[in-house]
Amino acid sequence: MAATVTLYDTSALRRIETQATALLGGDAFELMRRAGRAAWHCALRNWPQAQRIVVVCGPGNNGGDGYVLARHALEAGRNVRVVLLAEHTPRSELAKRARDEYRSLGGRSEAFVDVLPPGDLLVDAMFGIGFDRVPEPAVRTLIEAINVHPAPRLALDVPSGVDADRGAAPGAAVRATRTLEFIAAKTGLRTGAAIDLAGKLELAELQLGPETRGGVAPQAIGLTPESLRQALRPRRRDVHKGTFGRVFCLGGDHGSGGAILLCAEAALRSGAGLVDVATRETHIAALLTRRPEAMVHAVERSEDLATPLQHADVVAIGPGLGQGLWGRVLFAAALAANKASVLDADALNLLAARETQTALADAILTPHPGEAARLLGTTTQVVQSDRFAAASALVERFNAVVVLKGAGTIVAAPAQTPRLIGAGNPGMAVGGMGDLLTGIIAALRAQGMSAFDAACCGALLHATAGDAAAKEGGERGLLPSDLLPHVRRLANPDWTA
Repeated sequence: MAATVTLYDTSALRRIETQATALLGGDAFELMRRAGRAAWHCALRNWPQAQRIVVVCGPGNNGGDGYVLARHALEAGRNVRVVLLAEHTPRSELAKRARDEYRSLGGRSEAFVDVLPPGDLLVDAMFGIGFDRVPEPAVRTLIEAINVHPAPRLALDVPSGVDADRGAAPGAAVRATRTLEFIAAKTGLRTGAAIDLAGKLELAELQLGPETRGGVAPQAIGLTPESLRQALRPRRRDVHKGTFGRVFCLGGDHGSGGAILLCAEAALRSGAGLVDVATRETHIAALLTRRPEAMVHAVERSEDLATPLQHADVVAIGPGLGQGLWGRVLFAAALAANKASVLDADALNLLAARETQTALADAILTPHPGEAARLLGTTTQVVQSDRFAAASALVERFNAVVVLKGAGTIVAAPAQTPRLIGAGNPGMAVGGMGDLLTGIIAALRAQGMSAFDAACCGALLHATAGDAAAKEGGERGLLPSDLLPHVRRLANPDWTA
């Protein structure tokens, strides 16, 4: 597996297609031939026993790719049925040519009426990268028929109904078993609703070299677990605990002592040299029993923070902090110290509640979609409809590094190409997971990483540990503390491999 994946938006992909066509001597149909052939080979690899193949074609070039696949299937002796809406006869010259080649072999097409024909494989070739609207009623009915069809579903390039830039599905969308992307990987298929809809992703570059991408900037860079080996290097031998920084964890109001404990333990397991914890006095005994390596301070007033804040390299603020008077006072004091910081949970809610929202000094914000919505004064639905835009807006508003959590976590920062975390699972949707992430990022920042690198590496380490823990015992019932042994192991990758 590659350590990174270069991700493009629709406008960039169209430029790449134009450059590829030019390098092919202007033969745009050659790209369609290659796409349809790659789709047929994908079908053969994954469903070799499929004899009855239903191909749902749209009116554009994505439909043309479907006709090419149908022609290959017909030549291979398969029972092929091309289905389309009455108004979806091919409109582009390329799609018409692909349809005519299919017809020249005796292939036939039929109009969709209520129910799709039986088949062993269903191919979605309705719409490609340009579809960004709510599907019309007839299209919605066809999509619903695709989704209830018992056969596995192969989507060509993008599942119909999914916005390839934003990862949103504004209306009905095909729920694919597998999506075969053409030419380059799409940003929108790796975050938000698209993660569930795209199924397993596969890329066919169509024998195009890197010269076709010359001068075309990616929208994002996808990080895979392999990236950890590059980011987390072996430690030198001549070091001491001060070399790896001092993290100060602030939080744990009454009833929320576990949150700051998880944060502190994650910081220690991620390699911080020293970890201080400032919390309510009632939590100290339990915290020291669980994790005696932490240096715990009882705090009731802002003055109690002066000494530990002075010695801290990074401050992790928010887990269990609460939004009462205690939390508000300590939050203000911690921000006033102008230390490198990681803000999560109630620290973000308190930040959103401030009358003036000014740029922060050396901060990393780690909101989930609801917290992001409060910070931006909008709704969770708006955030989820365009997660990249939301992350960018937060960066601009606070001049900070932002880790927008959720399915397809996005890390954004001023003057940086966003990173998209290619790990994590639904089992991590449980209270306390964000507290771990706060501690992990703070520890990496304290060990000398830049704020952006610490956020990227921390989010990836956290998500990869979640996948490792889920693999052991399943996603349902996964607890934050289940990740800690994996955090330590993954923070020390096998550098000899």
